[in-house]
Amino acid sequence: MPAELRSTTEDQTLILTLSNPEHRNALGPEIYAAGVEALNAAENNAEVRSVILTGSQGVFSAGGNLQRLRANREHPPEWQARSIDGLHDWIEALRAFPKPVIAAVEGPAAGAGFSLALACDFIVAASNAVFVMAYSNIALSPDGGASWSLARALPRQLVAEWLMLAERVSAAQLQRFGLVHSVTEPGSALNEAMNLARRLNARAPNALASIKELLNEAAQNTLGAQLALEREHFVRNLFHANAGIGIQAFLDKTTPKYTA
Repeated sequence: MPAELRSTTEDQTLILTLSNPEHRNALGPEIYAAGVEALNAAENNAEVRSVILTGSQGVFSAGGNLQRLRANREHPPEWQARSIDGLHDWIEALRAFPKPVIAAVEGPAAGAGFSLALACDFIVAASNAVFVMAYSNIALSPDGGASWSLARALPRQLVAEWLMLAERVSAAQLQRFGLVHSVTEPGSALNEAMNLARRLNARAPNALASIKELLNEAAQNTLGAQLALEREHFVRNLFHANAGIGIQAFLDKTTPKYTA
């Protein structure tokens, strides 16, 4: 079966499923391109308020396809560089996407699969999930923003251990470090991710988009620049119809129904 990114919709959530059973949902250019295309379509679809990224058959993703990588050594380096650019386009699209993205992880999330999960806003993981930056096992270095994501979240020495020694990390360990939102029974990650998506879907989409942009900008902004950006978003959101809905519902002790 060819590698593909399957797309389904449940309630107001788009579910993207990595499917490459022959190679444990290994990633490749066709999946990267499909991921970017799916996010572009979802951004412009008011009916979609969140996205879940998961893997088929109890596996999130084994990362890169080693057979493809070995074959790429017969091509000029630019060949592989273009492939990595495709992955990085998808990583950047996930980060910039103005709606919440949840990774629902069962089984292994290795290499670029781990990077992909880290690019999401939330990770829901089954207790049997295993996260590993396996690159150094085959004399490679990370891609997919792994070094960026981990270095900003954890002590340098710990990240060096995970990247240089390719240490396997459990879902429970990642949860202790604040990188995993919740740990579920095996087979339940997608259901738990859907429960989280429904909670997010009930909130004002414009406010969540602002929060995501503020989080993305915070690491590189000075305090003054971040305060100015917060002011800009606050004022914009106060004068959005959803603020009127939310404030009135709070005062009336009713459940708000936000618009897109």
